[in-house]
Amino acid sequence: MSHTAHIRSHRKPRSRTASTIAMRAGVAGGILSTVAVAGASAAANAAEPVTQTLELPTLTADLSAQVAQSAEATQLAAANYQLQAERDAAAAAAAKEAAKDLATAKKAEARKKAAEEARQAAAERASRDSQRTTLAAAADTGSGSVSTSTSTSTSASTATGSAAAVIDFVRAQVGDAYVSGGTGPNSWDCSGLVQAAFRQVGIDLPRVSQDQSTAGTQVSLDNLQPGDILYWGGAGSAYHVAVYVGGGMFVGAQNPSTGVVEKPLSYDPPSGAVRVL
Repeated sequence: MSHTAHIRSHRKPRSRTASTIAMRAGVAGGILSTVAVAGASAAANAAEPVTQTLELPTLTADLSAQVAQSAEATQLAAANYQLQAERDAAAAAAAKEAAKDLATAKKAEARKKAAEEARQAAAERASRDSQRTTLAAAADTGSGSVSTSTSTSTSASTATGSAAAVIDFVRAQVGDAYVSGGTGPNSWDCSGLVQAAFRQVGIDLPRVSQDQSTAGTQVSLDNLQPGDILYWGGAGSAYHVAVYVGGGMFVGAQNPSTGVVEKPLSYDPPSGAVRVL
């Protein structure tokens, strides 16, 4: 035991009343309550994150149907555009092919026409050569003298009236071109020239050589008169015609090489003649 334990303290003991103790307790409790509330509030705020809610518009049934219809219409329009494009491309290709076929057909037709004209000209030359050979043989044997007798009997003939008009017309065309199917005024084929000449005097002849060779009265080649129609080939199947102008001469649209010429009968002896005046 301490040596001072038996000595009483000389300090005056503090007097603590109940009210003082209660007041201090109340203050302390209030402080603790405030701290607790603040802590709880801070903890709560820290635990709950702040979020923002966006409200999206709700699609109604009508709006959904409209959207679906719009999508379907767009798809249908795209399909139509594609189909139209394909049709246009096909039409363009077909037009191009048709133009190509037409050009080919025109070239083929031109070649065919040229070949036909060449064949006809060759046939005419061959027939005339044959006629010359026949007449020459006949002259050599004394069995005929068509060219000589004709030239002699008609050398002094003088055309008058309608025959003179026909002869003047054909002589005015000497030097014009020969064109198959030509009917003037600057190009002719043989029957086109003869038809035009007789039209000047009011006589309407057939268009082609075959028919012109039977249009009038058949006359012999040794009794020709100016204005008679000469033909080469058979009557009704003649391939060439011309006009006898007297003096042993004729005028005709011969071929593409010579055009319209005036020549003696000996140049290309005819097969026969018809008289329409």
